[in-house]
Amino acid sequence: MYSAAARASRQAARSVSRSSTLSRRSSAHTLTRSSRIAIPTATSALFRGRIPALFYSTERVLELRTGKKKEFQPRTVYDASHEKENCGVGLVASLKSVPTRKIVVDAIEMLERMSHRGGCGCDPMSGDGAGALFGMPDAFMRSKAKDSFGVELPALGEYAVSNVFFPHGNAQALVDCKTILERLAKERGLKVIGWRPVPVDNSMLGRDPLDSEPVTEQFFVTNTGSKKYDLRTFERELLRIRKMCEDEAAAMLGPESGFYINSLSSQTITYKGQLTPEQVIQYYLDLQDPAFISHMSLVHSRFSTNTFPSWERAQPIRMMCHNGEINTLRGNKNWMYSRGGIMASDYFGNSTQQLLPATSDNMSDSGNLDSVLELLSKASDRSLPECVMMMIPEAWQDNHNLTDSKKAFYEYNSCVMEPWDGPAMVAFTDGRYIGATLDRMVFAHQDSM
Repeated sequence: MYSAAARASRQAARSVSRSSTLSRRSSAHTLTRSSRIAIPTATSALFRGRIPALFYSTERVLELRTGKKKEFQPRTVYDASHEKENCGVGLVASLKSVPTRKIVVDAIEMLERMSHRGGCGCDPMSGDGAGALFGMPDAFMRSKAKDSFGVELPALGEYAVSNVFFPHGNAQALVDCKTILERLAKERGLKVIGWRPVPVDNSMLGRDPLDSEPVTEQFFVTNTGSKKYDLRTFERELLRIRKMCEDEAAAMLGPESGFYINSLSSQTITYKGQLTPEQVIQYYLDLQDPAFISHMSLVHSRFSTNTFPSWERAQPIRMMCHNGEINTLRGNKNWMYSRGGIMASDYFGNSTQQLLPATSDNMSDSGNLDSVLELLSKASDRSLPECVMMMIPEAWQDNHNLTDSKKAFYEYNSCVMEPWDGPAMVAFTDGRYIGATLDRMVFAHQDSM
């Protein structure tokens, strides 16, 4: 038997949210589908004597606090259906592919305006991670190569510059990792120009990022050594060098030693770290130089949900940045690992194994997504947009808005690559293409609206 007060409470609850109340009979509490906030009866004077122990959405709480129904509340940008929290992603590009300082300035401003999308620790100066990827700033890099090495770089696309993290407080590891990278580059017929310490200002960093702050140096290498490659082959060789260097360094120092190659490409370069969005341009002094210009940029403000913040986990990565979580990650990694034994590249031939495994438990979900995307787009003859469509297909089945040819594309590639579901939004670039796509779950939701 229930008391009269309990019966009154339950009856009132049903009248308030009859259509959304779950059938859980309890004098302690009642749940609604729009559950957002738990308000215990014993600690809430607001509900004492009214409708005790209910779980309400924020909109319903406002109704009860003000005595006004939703339609009479002041109009705001708040919407309960958008009550989510995750990373911030953005891109900016010149449609004519003309590098300007304005692209860099706009990218940094966009990143700073997404501070609310990123996370930080108890210390507001310790961010979860932020960064920006730019097209190779040719004039800037030429001037730095001239000042640092007395060398005139070849044409854009004939050299590569990489921002490399080295373990904090380990001078021997720095020397060893440099030796590995230089040796591998020379073995592939490239010419090593040298190393340039990246100027930084860490005065604004909080304790956590400062304690793990890496040594950052730029590696300059040119396509003017004993071998001469075309642009696509040059990018493939850079991928091979980076993957082999990472494997050797991991075998020597461990998988998460602090050694990390942010990017190694002739087309793009990444500046990132365990920073807040505002700290990116403050920390990296290169970005403050008016000569640093670009034709495009990806920016990312990180909210680390299932992983700890770190310098190497910040985004953008090498070809993309993303907002959301990969819900199918374990299956995606298992499938990529299992097919590794039969993967083959016309270009790499028997050396394809040098690029594998493409996935790892030592990388975040974003890191795995980026690694597979890079492998598909560089080791095969597929274009970057095609690879993105393979990995993150639209909801193509029973979708009458798609052409037959597009459905056929998705159906064919569903036999090649299982979908990586749950990214929500991915921005990607290889220096030539730049774009963004939504997760197919978002597409399906939009189609049903």
